[in-house]
Amino acid sequence: METKPKRIAIYARVSTKDQTTENQLLDLRGHCQARGWDVVAECVDNGISGTKDDRPQLKAVMDLARKRKIDVLLVWRFDRFARSLAHLVNSLEELRRLGVDFVSYQESVDTSTPQGRMVFGVMGSLAEFERSLIVERVRSGLRRAVARGKRLGRPRVAVDAAQARRMLLEGRSFRAIGRTLGISRMTIARALALKPTPKAEAFTVGAVA
Repeated sequence: METKPKRIAIYARVSTKDQTTENQLLDLRGHCQARGWDVVAECVDNGISGTKDDRPQLKAVMDLARKRKIDVLLVWRFDRFARSLAHLVNSLEELRRLGVDFVSYQESVDTSTPQGRMVFGVMGSLAEFERSLIVERVRSGLRRAVARGKRLGRPRVAVDAAQARRMLLEGRSFRAIGRTLGISRMTIARALALKPTPKAEAFTVGAVA
C-alpha cells in the first residue's frame, strides 16, 4: 500500500536585510527531496531579529500546524526558529500535541525518532532549570530590597480627603470626583472609609460627616 509523502512546512529567517535565506532554503529543499517529502509551504522572515515576538511568517507556519495542514515543521537551525530555550521547548510541546513533528537540519534533531525525542526531553529539563534560576533571582532581589527597607508594590496615591468629602456632599458622583482629582472612584471610597454597594455609583455614606 502506497503511503502519502509527508507534508512539510519550511521556516527560514535572517536577522538583517542584507543577509539571504537562500542557503538555508537550498539545504532544506534538498533534505526534503532526499526523503521524498512534499513541501507545501515556505515561510521566510527577512530582516527580523530572532528575539522579536512578532514574526509574521513564524506565526504563519505555526498556524499551518494548528490547522493540521502539515506533518513536519522543518528549520535550518534552532536559533533560526526560537528566540529562547523556553520558547523552543514550549513550541515543540505545542507541535507534539498537534501531532506535528519538528526537524532541525543542522542539529540533526527529528522529534519523530527516539533520539530526537530524547534531545527534546533534555531541552525541556534545561528550560525548567532556566525558569527555576530566574524565579530564584527574582525572589532574591525582592528579599534584598525588603532588607534595605524598600517598599514593594504600587506607590500609594495621596488623596485630599477633605476636598473629596466636600465634593461628595455637594452631590457629585464618585466618578466625577475621580476625574477632577485624577484618581479612581474606589481610591476615593477607600480614603473616605466608605463601603461600596453593588451599584456602580452608590456607596454607604454613613461615614461622611
